[in-house]
Amino acid sequence: MTDTRSSKPLVSHHCPTLIFSCSGASDVGAITDLAARALARGRSGFMCCVAAIAAGIEDIVEKARAASTLVVMDGCSERCARLIMERADFREFTYLCLEDVGMKKGESPATESRVAEVLAQARSLLKGPSHGS
Repeated sequence: MTDTRSSKPLVSHHCPTLIFSCSGASDVGAITDLAARALARGRSGFMCCVAAIAAGIEDIVEKARAASTLVVMDGCSERCARLIMERADFREFTYLCLEDVGMKKGESPATESRVAEVLAQARSLLKGPSHGS
């Protein structure tokens, strides 16, 4: 039997942007997850699993190291996604924490308008001077 996992790319070989988000159980975790999925649907990048980075899954870690841009989004002040990336020796990434933009854990239901606000902020960060456009 052949292991098909290695023959199926998780993202294209030429992946300029990978998106890692908190997908935690809280309201703000839901917002970052939904915003990350919307970014990926809008072809701003490919969504990847931040837990795979924490687990040291070689395929994902290698793809992240090869990406030209990493987007990391956290919902709350625990900053789990950021800590995971930093502990895996990723230091350069575009970062957004919802706590920093006034969305508080437990007080920010995952509404369409909040997801749209985070999506707009993430897109704006991606268009910043260090990312061209």
